[in-house]
Amino acid sequence: MQQRITVFDTTRRWLSVAALTSLAAFFGCATQPPTVPPGPTAEQQQLIADSQTTVSHFLRDPDMTWFQQHLGQARAVLVSPQVVKAGFIFGGSGGRAVLYTRNPQSGGWSGPAFYNLGAASVGFQAGVSVSETVVLVMTEKGLNSLMSPSFKLGAVASIAVGPVGAGAGTDITSDFVGFSRSKGVYGGLNLEGGVISVADDWNNAYYGRVVSPVDIAIRGNVRGPAPTGLANELDRATARRTSSAQ
Repeated sequence: MQQRITVFDTTRRWLSVAALTSLAAFFGCATQPPTVPPGPTAEQQQLIADSQTTVSHFLRDPDMTWFQQHLGQARAVLVSPQVVKAGFIFGGSGGRAVLYTRNPQSGGWSGPAFYNLGAASVGFQAGVSVSETVVLVMTEKGLNSLMSPSFKLGAVASIAVGPVGAGAGTDITSDFVGFSRSKGVYGGLNLEGGVISVADDWNNAYYGRVVSPVDIAIRGNVRGPAPTGLANELDRATARRTSSAQ
């Protein structure tokens, strides 16, 4: 007896093949590794290089003795080589920043972790549009606050204006101590009330995988593509200070 193949049978077979194909594609996609973000960009490398230049300026400035003397006591340093003013006297300002942390045992510095810095511009000198800023993180509380997605300076952790010149001997008890310089003039930026937020996209791209500030700054279980000049600059500065103190 000749077997009859109906339209229903053909359709059912087609659907079965399509279903199997879809399942194979689904499980094939499920077993594929996640997309790895690209490595460091030219913009990130430029930010690190500019941050090194900023730190170098502060380390060699005779008016920045407090910064130089207390760098080795800091738990971390946050550097923003360009904080751009967005308004006149009152308004907003902001820039990219890099965080490097110091190992309390070895004294070595590691990083970077990338951040966005939005600073209140009340107190920003009239006519000044760009300021280079360095913030010393003096306490564990200050460092821990940087592990959150974002926080406001002065609300979660205290911040003080870093002394310059004759005030270099001043004792300061604060979670953060901030220094800023605008066209060679110090103290041009008010950091109180500024918002610091983690730049997750930059961190993931730089390290080639999804990372958090805790991975970079606390656990230290991720490493960048190569040691940066800024980390080396900080290592040399603290080593010189330790040697001179002995």
